[in-house]
Amino acid sequence: MERNAVPHLASLGTTVFAQYSALASDTNSINLGQGFPDTDGPLWIREAAARAVIDGKGNQYPPGPGILGLRKAIADHQFRWYGLEFDPNDEVLVTAGATEAITAALISLVDTDDEVIALEPFYDSYRAAIAMARGRIVPVTLQGPDYALDTDELARAVTKRTKILLINTPHNPTGAVLSRAEVDAIAQVAIANDLIVISDEVYEHMAFDRDHILLASLPGMRERTLTISSAGKLFSLTGWKIGWVTGPADLVAAVRAVKQFLTFVSGGPFQYAIADALKDGDDWLNDLHLTLKKSRDQFCDGLRNIGVEVHQPRGTYFATIDVRSLGYSTANEFCLALPERTGVVAIPSHVFYFDPARGAAYARFAFCKKPEVLDLALARLENGFKDQNS
Repeated sequence: MERNAVPHLASLGTTVFAQYSALASDTNSINLGQGFPDTDGPLWIREAAARAVIDGKGNQYPPGPGILGLRKAIADHQFRWYGLEFDPNDEVLVTAGATEAITAALISLVDTDDEVIALEPFYDSYRAAIAMARGRIVPVTLQGPDYALDTDELARAVTKRTKILLINTPHNPTGAVLSRAEVDAIAQVAIANDLIVISDEVYEHMAFDRDHILLASLPGMRERTLTISSAGKLFSLTGWKIGWVTGPADLVAAVRAVKQFLTFVSGGPFQYAIADALKDGDDWLNDLHLTLKKSRDQFCDGLRNIGVEVHQPRGTYFATIDVRSLGYSTANEFCLALPERTGVVAIPSHVFYFDPARGAAYARFAFCKKPEVLDLALARLENGFKDQNS
């Protein structure tokens, strides 16, 4: 098991998403790198935000924990979908997106040299947030093509310095969705070692082949789990940056103590709109699930028809490929060449690994795009590699 020295933040560099989005723009390529939809969320939600602005709701500082209406809507969502009750007064916190929620949670709970176990590959903000908290990241690697959790490895990773299990399901970037056996094993490790769990569940309504299980719903887990989600992912409004945390009052209070010195508050008018979205948006969430599953099948089947080795995702809106099936030794080489060769942009997966060598052969595509855009991307990829596959 590997452990890192605490990195200087400057060593983490510029986010790879910005780099490849700029590359897509510069080369007029289809951007399947950064994970955002190419259509906006429901018009009625956007109109609710516009009305809030016009009516003067949220144009000045909203309450620090978020407007009460949104906190109630978040609590109602957790009860309606998972049967868990949370007090909107002290067990729900609104944040500037899920990234702030994760960062504030880690800074508030991690002391110098505390260890945070995270499922590798991991979203790039995890490592930066742990570094800001002066903690140490301990990766437990999900191995392709199935990306199942080795529960024995998870148990072995715990030491006397372990403080946090940072769990992400459905999982970015692999698209894995943890099974009942896997989440049960996580709960056993957390309870046996008295660990806090920070559970990033922003793709909670995008589990295609098995049900998503809220970690906090397992016996003995509610009192030790902070659950994080985001309206940006659930309602295809990523620019609004409205996220939230639910959990026991003492842990939520710790997150709030840090959050107030990061953004203080954010997105006042958007909070009113997302309150409406969570109350009345279940049909949208069900439709989003079906639409993204169709997009996954469309894109992954298309890649296979070209001769690409695809690691079929069970959730999220990301698909991983093995670039060696296209004649490249590394995904870095592949992704840098791809825009000129095909007019499509992907992300090299090594940026999601503590040890980049473990992810060197893999690249990530985002399929949260219109069907016609995916068809065009597939046609460009097929044309770009037709000589190789003929």
